[in-house]
Amino acid sequence: MPIRQLSETMINQIAAGEVIERPASVVKELVENALDAGASRVEIVTAGGGLNLIRVTDDGSGIPERELALAIARHCTSKLTEDINDIRSLGFRGEALPSIGSVSRLSIRSRTAASDSAAEIGIEGGRVLPVRPAAANRGTTVEVRDLFFATPARLKFMKGERAESSATSDVVKRIAIAFPAVRFTLAGSDRSTLELPAADDSAEGSLRRVAQVMGTDFPDNSIAIDAMREGVHLTGHVSIPSFTRGNALQQYAYVNGRPVRDKLIAGAIRGAYADVLPRDRHAVTVLFLTLDPAIVDVNVHPAKADVRFRDPGLVRGLIVGAIRQALADAGVRAATTGAAGMMAAFRPGAASYGHGGPANGHRSYDAAYRASGTSGFDAARSPQRPLDMGFEGAGFDQRGLRDNEQAAFDAGASADARAGQDEAAETLLGAVLGAARAQVHENYIVAQTRDSLIIVDQHAAHERLVYEALKNALHSRPVPSQMLLLPEIIDLPEEDAERLALHSETLARFGLGIERFGPGAVAVRETPSMLGETNVGQLVRDLADEIADNDTVDTLKERLDKIAATMACHGSVRSGRLLKAEEMNALLRQMEATPGSGTCNHGRPTYIELKLADIERLFGRR
Repeated sequence: MPIRQLSETMINQIAAGEVIERPASVVKELVENALDAGASRVEIVTAGGGLNLIRVTDDGSGIPERELALAIARHCTSKLTEDINDIRSLGFRGEALPSIGSVSRLSIRSRTAASDSAAEIGIEGGRVLPVRPAAANRGTTVEVRDLFFATPARLKFMKGERAESSATSDVVKRIAIAFPAVRFTLAGSDRSTLELPAADDSAEGSLRRVAQVMGTDFPDNSIAIDAMREGVHLTGHVSIPSFTRGNALQQYAYVNGRPVRDKLIAGAIRGAYADVLPRDRHAVTVLFLTLDPAIVDVNVHPAKADVRFRDPGLVRGLIVGAIRQALADAGVRAATTGAAGMMAAFRPGAASYGHGGPANGHRSYDAAYRASGTSGFDAARSPQRPLDMGFEGAGFDQRGLRDNEQAAFDAGASADARAGQDEAAETLLGAVLGAARAQVHENYIVAQTRDSLIIVDQHAAHERLVYEALKNALHSRPVPSQMLLLPEIIDLPEEDAERLALHSETLARFGLGIERFGPGAVAVRETPSMLGETNVGQLVRDLADEIADNDTVDTLKERLDKIAATMACHGSVRSGRLLKAEEMNALLRQMEATPGSGTCNHGRPTYIELKLADIERLFGRR
C-alpha cells in the first residue's frame, strides 16, 4: 500500500483517540479552556453519562467572531508563546476542540466583553459549519452532543451511565480544588447536582474548597504543609496517620495548578507514611507543587495527566521530608472519626421502658416485652438485667444501692479517692493525653483531660514507642554488618550495576557492602547483621529496580525497619499486664513526646479521644 497523506478528519479522529478517552475527558478539556479564559463561574450540564450531551458555560473573556474558525482548527491556540518550556496555562496544544468535533456534534457560542452580539460555529463529525450570529451573555458555551457517533466502535468501550457520570464528577472535583475562587456547578438528568460555591484564594479559602470536595472531616484531621527547597515550593494538607482511606483516590496532586496523577508523587506520599500506615490503607492528601515551568515537562502525556521533573530526586525528597516533618511537628493527634465511631457504639438503640411495644425491631427488647405481657416492663425478667450475683448480699437491696454503699458516691469522696489515687496535678490535666485515671480489661488506660476522655491501647502505644527508639538507634550510626565468607557475585545489566556503584556509600551505612565486579556484575561482601540469612541476589536486584525508578535505596531501609517493628511488637508491654498509675502516666508522657505515636507500627490507632461535649450529648445534656 503506498504512503499517502491522511485527511484532516482522519487526523483529528486519531488525535481524539489519544485525547478523548471518555466523556470525562471532554469535560476536562472544556473546563480547562474556561479557566484559561479567566472564568469565575463554570457550569457543566450532562445527559446520558455525557454521551448524549455535555454543555460547559463560562463567563470568561470569550472568543472574537473572527477567531472562531481558528479555534476549531488543529494546533491553533492563544496560550503558547514561542517557548515550549514556558507553559503557564492548563491547555497549550490546540488539539481539544477539533478532536472533539471530529467524533461528535460540537457547537461553540461565544461573546467578548467588547462585542454587542455573540457568534456561533459548529462541527458535525469533522464537517465545519459556517459561523452565524447568536444570542449569548459574555463568555463561552460549548455544547457536545452524540459523542462518538462518528466512531461508533468507541461506544462499545464505554462503561455504564452511572460510571461515566461518576468519572465526570471526579474530574470536576479534581480541577475545582485548584481553583477555589471559581464557582463550579455540575448538573444534569443523569446525576444529582454538585455545587461548589466560590471561596477566595487565601489558605483558608483553599481549605474551604477542599472541605467542599473531600468532606468536612478532612480539615479537622489534616496537617498543613509548607516547605521550600531549591526553588520548588510545596503547600497543601495531609491527613494524620489515623485518618485513612482504603484506596488512593483521595490523594490529589497539582503541579503549577495542573491536576496530575504522577507515580513519583504517589510513591513519595507512600514513602512518607510507610512507618505509620498499614499496606492496605492510604493517606488523604492535597498537595500543590509550584516551580519554574522550565524544570518540569508537562508535554509527556496526551491528556497531560503525567509530568516529568528535571530533578525527580529533589521533588521526592521534598515531599517525603515535608510530610514527615509535619507529622512530627503535629505531635500526637487522634482522628475525630474515632470519636464518632465510639459515639455511635454508645448511643442507645432501643426505646424507653415506658413504650407501649417493641422498638426498632430489637430482638432482646421484643423478648422482654412479650415476657412481661402488656402490664409494663419487669426488670427481674428482662434478658438485659445484670447477672444474678446475689444482689442482696453485695450492697444492693430492692431499691438499689444500700445507704452505706451509696455514701461512697457522695461529694465527700470522689472516684479517684476510692481508687486510692490523689487528685491529678493541674499540669497533667492540661497535657495532650491528660492524667491516667484507671486501667480496664488489663489493656486499656483511661485518661482525663480538662475537656475530654481518652482511652489508650497500652500494647499498641508502647509498641510504637519501642519501634521509634529502635529506629533512632538503628539510623543514628552505621548499621552493623556481617562479612560473607565468600563474596556473592550478582550478575546485572550494566546500567543497574553502575547505579548500585553510585549508591555504594549510602548502602554501606545500612550494612550492605558492594563493589563493581566487571562491567555487568557486583560483588556483595557484607550484609546487614539484622537480616540474618537473606536472599542477597533478590535484595540487590530490588535495590537496583528502586534506584532506577526513584533514585533511592529505601528498599533496604524498609527491610531493616520491618525487623525493628517485629522486635518492637515482641518487646513492648503486653496486653494483660497491670500497670501502676505512675507507669500509665509515664507512658502517656512518652506518647506525647514521640512522633507518630497516634498509630502503632501496623497502622492501628493507639488511642481514641471523646470530647466532654460528646459525652454530654450521649446523656441528653446538649
